[in-house]
Amino acid sequence: MRKVIAGLFYSVDGVAEAPNLFQFDSFDDELGALLGKTMAVVDTVLMGRVGFEQWAGYWPTASQDNDFADFINAVPKYVASRNSSAPLGWSNAQLIEGDLLEFVREIKNQPGGEIAAMGGMSLVRQLLLAGLMDEMTLIVHPVISGRGRHLFGADDPTTRLELKGLQQTSKGNAILTYAKRAG
Repeated sequence: MRKVIAGLFYSVDGVAEAPNLFQFDSFDDELGALLGKTMAVVDTVLMGRVGFEQWAGYWPTASQDNDFADFINAVPKYVASRNSSAPLGWSNAQLIEGDLLEFVREIKNQPGGEIAAMGGMSLVRQLLLAGLMDEMTLIVHPVISGRGRHLFGADDPTTRLELKGLQQTSKGNAILTYAKRAG
């Protein structure tokens, strides 16, 4: 069975939205290696509609981060949307028809590499709480953002997690990998 994974850049105060506004100089070689390792095993990407629209406006013509641009432009992308049926207009992108959770259950049982949830906090949250996210990595930068959306909210149920991995990078980032605890 294929694994569903996610990696989110995070501030110490729990903000996951728009990490480009708080990452500053904390991206280091260890994070680059982690992203390279992830790109090497992922052959399918799940995206939320808002993240997809933002990324589709940038990555097809990006002039920096060429390794990631090459990856994200070429990989098959499946987009979850509750209110869009418009053509997606980005290479290898397809709208998920029907129920998201059922779609993810189906592709987890198909042959292939890992499946990464990218560009969608609500997508990551929904997959984790439904028990379909095998690993979620939080890359906590040594900064307080002060504003922005959080991954989890006050209405989310108490959910027990298991720490699967912990690493500190040279610039003080904490890489925390979790899985939903069984039972």
